[in-house]
Amino acid sequence: MMNGRSGEPGRQRRSLLVFFSALRSGPARRMESLLAQLARKERHRLSVQSVDVEEQPELARRFKVRKVPTLVLVKGKQAVARLEGRANAAEIEELVEDHLENGVKSGDSEKP
Repeated sequence: MMNGRSGEPGRQRRSLLVFFSALRSGPARRMESLLAQLARKERHRLSVQSVDVEEQPELARRFKVRKVPTLVLVKGKQAVARLEGRANAAEIEELVEDHLENGVKSGDSEKP
């Protein structure tokens, strides 16, 4: 679905949003387009990666995923925020906005 690159030369490391899903999860499938749109919008500050919990159960256990879908925001190799269950675009953006570089969403001007 979505793949982001990390470690581009000359760029600061982006935050990582890990999307834990399962092929048979309807709520997770409905969130895919929202996450694809967010990945495009925040491509310079955020990398979005999908993980199928059935294909990578050890990774799901390591991140303590108990419900699908689950979003885990990783910054500096540490999980800093998570959202469990189906979420809408506003909830997903709220999850990541405080943790992105400069704390400003793309397209927004800095507020006083």
